[in-house]
Amino acid sequence: MSRQSISLTRPNDEWLKAQVDSEEYTSKSEVVNDLIRKAREVEEIRKKLIAAEESGFSDRTPEQIRAQAKKRLKNAAKI
Repeated sequence: MSRQSISLTRPNDEWLKAQVDSEEYTSKSEVVNDLIRKAREVEEIRKKLIAAEESGFSDRTPEQIRAQAKKRLKNAAKI
């Protein structure tokens, strides 16, 4: 695991300390790593949403979309 040195503003440092003091986390490093993991998840979701928006609109009805999704799930269960 890589070690880093960072500078924090007083409010951010106090917030980190409060997270550790609440015993939700055992160290400031654990809090920072959790925040980075969550930010990475949000980034991935954002990328997927952008790709979905850029793919355009569908001319299928909601019923057709549901039927195709059910078919895919059924086929995936067979594998």
